[in-house]
Amino acid sequence: QLQFVESGGGLVQPGGSLRLSCAASGFSFDSYAIGWFRQAPGKDREGVSCVSSSGGSTNYADAVKGRFTISRDNAKKTVYLQMNSLRPEDTAVYYCAALRSCIYFSDSYAATYNYWGQGTQVTVSS
Repeated sequence: QLQFVESGGGLVQPGGSLRLSCAASGFSFDSYAIGWFRQAPGKDREGVSCVSSSGGSTNYADAVKGRFTISRDNAKKTVYLQMNSLRPEDTAVYYCAALRSCIYFSDSYAATYNYWGQGTQVTVSS
């Protein structure tokens, strides 16, 4: 069964950095694009970034472009999200999800996805 375990979150000051990891199991990892999504308190889940199955193509939400970098290691079945220059508005629980392609990466994809892991909490605060 498709499963994700997210880790690497924590409390960081504005301007700081964190590296999130998403370990996958139960499916053909290198056949799927992987997206990072986040959900802040009282808000809907939103797309943050997506990486293609090969790792050769990436997408970013406008809010994180230039600050976040997504990557993947297919041998380890793990996707990473390097987050730099963090802002208080980045505070959320971060999740990853599998997609057939990053062309489907959107906030609305999150609304219909049913295989969420437990997520990892990121809090940006002084």
